[in-house]
Amino acid sequence: MAINQAFLGELQHENNNTKRLLERVPDEKLGWKPHDKSMSMGQLASHIAEMGTWIQTTLTQPELDFSTGDYKPFHGSSMEEIIKTHDEKMALAMEAIQAASDEVMMTPWKMRNGDQIILDMPRAAVLRGTILNHLYHHRGQLTVYLRMNDIPLPAMYGPSADESV
Repeated sequence: MAINQAFLGELQHENNNTKRLLERVPDEKLGWKPHDKSMSMGQLASHIAEMGTWIQTTLTQPELDFSTGDYKPFHGSSMEEIIKTHDEKMALAMEAIQAASDEVMMTPWKMRNGDQIILDMPRAAVLRGTILNHLYHHRGQLTVYLRMNDIPLPAMYGPSADESV
């Protein structure tokens, strides 16, 4: 099996879980946060929604240099906008994965800030160790935010306390 096919299968499955989770976030809670140092629920949902861009960038650009870019985090103003962005970014991510050969997946990729190298590893390792794990981490945070607001959680890997499979 080609490396990209393994990633595509996982991303398609996890994308369904991510979208079902995002669909639970109510617009009236976008400003809610559990602590002053925490992201708001809207910031967290927006962060999750834009991660497909990271996949596309990793597979189509030789590196990411924060010192030369003008990256500004996406901040959706409604859940409709956040979910639309998620769908668009994940479609682009899946296209980039589909087009990536094993050679592309194993090509080293760098994340830097000018001369400071933040990471340097094969693209497949960046996808797994940095992007997908990062997505799952923040998705877990969002489940806690929802639970703290008495919003039922979707079944994702089997039943949740709120929903059977």
